[in-house]
Amino acid sequence: MFDWSQTPTEALRVVSAAPRAFAELTVGVDGTQRGHGWSVAEYVSHVADNLRQWSERVQSGRGGQITVSGYDPDELAVARGYATIPMTTALWSLEHSAAAWVDVMTAALREHVTLNHLTRGPQRAEDVALNNAHDAGHHLWDIEQILGRG
Repeated sequence: MFDWSQTPTEALRVVSAAPRAFAELTVGVDGTQRGHGWSVAEYVSHVADNLRQWSERVQSGRGGQITVSGYDPDELAVARGYATIPMTTALWSLEHSAAAWVDVMTAALREHVTLNHLTRGPQRAEDVALNNAHDAGHHLWDIEQILGRG
């Protein structure tokens, strides 16, 4: 689970462990279970996409392109068709996104990358690591609540 007092290195471990945590939580689940928002599979797809989005942004920052903008996760969910992504595919996507994120963030932390987010302002690699680990942990909790396993 995530805690804001964690270090960026601990955030890397949280995200690295996320695919397994989501897979274990959703054993025997088809992903269509829904709470007040997205379905279970849609939450998993969102976490995968969020990690992928930030991996791309940070990788661009490592190359010198430090200005990044926000995105609307609900619009991305519609554009990507989250409602049609099977649970097994969402978990597969999360596994790959998390691995890429850990690789990029490990390097970005070492290189002290700082992005300029158009609405959030400066985002150090440390900030991104903690924010993304928080997002993954929070959505794991959302799924626990949907499934009554929390």
